[in-house]
Amino acid sequence: MIVLQKQKNKKFTILNFSDPQLSDAEWKEGRAEGILLRETVTAMINKVQPDLITVSGDLAWAGNYESYANLADLLDSFGIPWAPVFGNHDNQGGPEAVAKAADIMKERATCLLEQGDPAMGYGNYVIGIEEEGKLIHGIILMDSHDRKEWTDAAGNTHNDWADLEPNQFPWYRAQVDMLKAKGAKESSLLMHIPLYTYRPAIEAALRSDIDRSAVSPYNGEQGDCWNPGFESSFGVMYEGVSSFPLENGFFDEILAADHTKTVLCGHDHVNTFGVYWQGVLLAFTLKTGSGCYWDPRITGGTVMTIDSDGRMEIEHCFYRPDQPQK
Repeated sequence: MIVLQKQKNKKFTILNFSDPQLSDAEWKEGRAEGILLRETVTAMINKVQPDLITVSGDLAWAGNYESYANLADLLDSFGIPWAPVFGNHDNQGGPEAVAKAADIMKERATCLLEQGDPAMGYGNYVIGIEEEGKLIHGIILMDSHDRKEWTDAAGNTHNDWADLEPNQFPWYRAQVDMLKAKGAKESSLLMHIPLYTYRPAIEAALRSDIDRSAVSPYNGEQGDCWNPGFESSFGVMYEGVSSFPLENGFFDEILAADHTKTVLCGHDHVNTFGVYWQGVLLAFTLKTGSGCYWDPRITGGTVMTIDSDGRMEIEHCFYRPDQPQK
């Protein structure tokens, strides 16, 4: 476990970027995509002043090693520890391509990435937050892989987005047990592809009689779009939840462990919602930049703050170049 220190009487602040996903060509000098990404990352870091930066997957396209290097250089230039997980596009080139991208990033002084057990993918590791020698919170980072085949009841084979593999379940339980034993009151989980459980959660929370595409993406502007009992939800659903299409039971592991209270995923570029489901916040992180597909209103970073009791709160922080960055 990597351990970072929290100052007493000051919240520990994490700034998450997600799905920057530029090609080598898009990073070239003068390209609008690279310019926007640099501006967005710089503006968010200057505004938030985080203690830790995380990246929730799809750092680039597999094999675009200049892109990984450029992103790593940009993040490293601020002198702030940063910790990525890999997404499906990072994984689509196979284990050797992931390992090469990881080696590039780990050359940077402030990168915290650890491989973990290679049987589980690349990037299953834990960051602990300490205050005055006491562990108060654990951030569990997990590799959600690329794609996965499954067979339906009729014998038809499908290839869909992947999910966590069975050998990651006991690893997760072991990390939670370790965090509990060391005194951490709460943990959070950061990965790329959302859990299947996001689907029933958002369908229960979001009113079905509204035009979901017309809901404002900005904090505090959602209005009356939530069903009774879900008024603490936030964000928008502009596309379907791109998870593995079957429940794999991992959310039951989270409930049984009774420690992880926040799950954060990337992957869906124009979903930003967060829903409290059976006492756990299931949330999407805010996409960063224009890589792949995007909505210009939805770019920036997601801010997570941890208090002295180890409790986490999150808020999306939008980059709006048409407005002053306060």
